[in-house]
Amino acid sequence: MTIPVSAASPVFKGDFIDLTLTGVTKVSHDTSIFRFAYPEADDESGLITASAVLVKYKDENDKNIIRPYTPITDPKTKGYVDLLVKVYPEGKASKHIHSLKPGDKLAFKGPIIKYPWTPNKDPQIVLVGGGTGLTPLYQLIHEITSNRGEDKTEITLLYGNKTVDDILLYDELKSIAAKDDKFKVFFTIEKDAPEGTIAGFINDAVFKKAIGDKDFKSFKYFVCGPPGLYNAISGPKISPSDQGELTGLLKSYGVDKEQVFKF
Repeated sequence: MTIPVSAASPVFKGDFIDLTLTGVTKVSHDTSIFRFAYPEADDESGLITASAVLVKYKDENDKNIIRPYTPITDPKTKGYVDLLVKVYPEGKASKHIHSLKPGDKLAFKGPIIKYPWTPNKDPQIVLVGGGTGLTPLYQLIHEITSNRGEDKTEITLLYGNKTVDDILLYDELKSIAAKDDKFKVFFTIEKDAPEGTIAGFINDAVFKKAIGDKDFKSFKYFVCGPPGLYNAISGPKISPSDQGELTGLLKSYGVDKEQVFKF
């Protein structure tokens, strides 16, 4: 069901709304950025950092398929929202989105609030991500680094992928790191790691390289990625309302459960 949206109101305000795909930008062999237009060119999302949206479509059996996605556009961007979507062989929603052509519509609902950020909320944060788990972490990175006049939060990103071609938003991350001395990024690559990246997985050695001689207990940690990453770093999240127990590397460092947020 599509609801009318006025130019003065946020696009995402709790009901599903159909948005039109206007463009697709390929960023890797299996991942693209999909741009969906708001009803009016000066509409804003109504989202905050960090938050997500739900997308919905009907499958071949007329069953509603609903999945969460984290936009990579600034919440204040006018006129459109961008989704970074990796297609998975068994991923119903990702395959559907990748099948869309400009002019097609997709139903959206939001906001789904994840971790409301305010400037300097946590003075030092470590973001641990794998694959498309980068998207909510990128929301935080963009929000903080684009507000440096007020927000002095120090950010360390540990970002793991299978191959260098799987790295998402690589140019954007490198550009931010080149301009912002409070943002550091470490890329780990499982296969054929090139110069400037770390061979293997995000592990104890990578954490110690990134953190240095600082106290591990002085950071806030954000984790997002595939199940294997959660198991190794923090333990899995049970549900949207239950963060689950803290296990893995962060537990071994003596970090408190309250210092870790699992997207």
